[in-house]
Amino acid sequence: MSDVDAIRTSGLTRYFGTRAVVKDLDFVVMRGSVVGLLGLNGAGKTTLIRMIMGLLSPTRGSCKILGQSSESLTPELRSRIGYTVEGHYLYSWMRVTECEAFGRDRFPRWNREMFYESVDRFGIDTSQKVSWLSRGQRAGVSLSSTISSNPEVLVLDDPALGLDPVSRRALNETILDFCASGDRTVLLSSHLLDDIERVADRIAIMIAGRLLIDTTLDEFRARISAWSIVGSRHCGSKQRLQVGEWRCPFSIRETTHRLTIETHSYDSVVSRKLWRRDLKLFQQFRPRKSDIRRSQRIHPSISQKLSGQFDSSD
Repeated sequence: MSDVDAIRTSGLTRYFGTRAVVKDLDFVVMRGSVVGLLGLNGAGKTTLIRMIMGLLSPTRGSCKILGQSSESLTPELRSRIGYTVEGHYLYSWMRVTECEAFGRDRFPRWNREMFYESVDRFGIDTSQKVSWLSRGQRAGVSLSSTISSNPEVLVLDDPALGLDPVSRRALNETILDFCASGDRTVLLSSHLLDDIERVADRIAIMIAGRLLIDTTLDEFRARISAWSIVGSRHCGSKQRLQVGEWRCPFSIRETTHRLTIETHSYDSVVSRKLWRRDLKLFQQFRPRKSDIRRSQRIHPSISQKLSGQFDSSD
């Protein structure tokens, strides 16, 4: 493992019975980066994270974090890693101040000031018991406790699931503040694509246990643009597109005055074939010039793209 690698997996595979949940996964998280891990339920994200944290043994392959095999992490090394899971498990009988004292006694690099700054961002009364807090407030205490241990690597498994918008914003601000120095590493698994877009500088997408996309956020945005053709409905109609020579995975969205074509492929060859400049895409369908009012290249957000719902404005 290189000194610039915070996390590295090689051929990582995990079976449950005869079902492979993670398949031959090669994955690197560089030190100082914020990586968003995306995927549908059952894609293998949590299984991957549990293997990274040494909580689950792989069937085959290897995984290292901070240069050490995940299967043999020492207490000293674990103190350099922060880990928060969905559910935000805390001792319900503790008050928030007692949670801070509990963490301070366990972690040698504990940052008391960071804890109270983070808790204040969530609007939490520190004299309250955990059992009295809302889900969003418990998430705030959990995340505050994790980052206040001053870890070099922060691993978050769907921390914003079920939170209201105010709590999600506080959580994102806390993550951004934590990694502002540039020398801390964050691996964030989430279903909330807008949140990933706000905090991550790199994106990894798992599908059916495999890592299919691993790239910078800017490069991913650049590859999910599309052309919006504004004109009459019969301009490049669905029938013409379906019988044309284009053999690429694409979908069509059509309204009264607009036709939008988008590719679902990340393949650069497909992109070169589909995304021709101006109206060259439609040359083989021979739309009448009088039908074309405007063509525009549009750049949807990641959440719009992956949900298949975007369109340009009139």
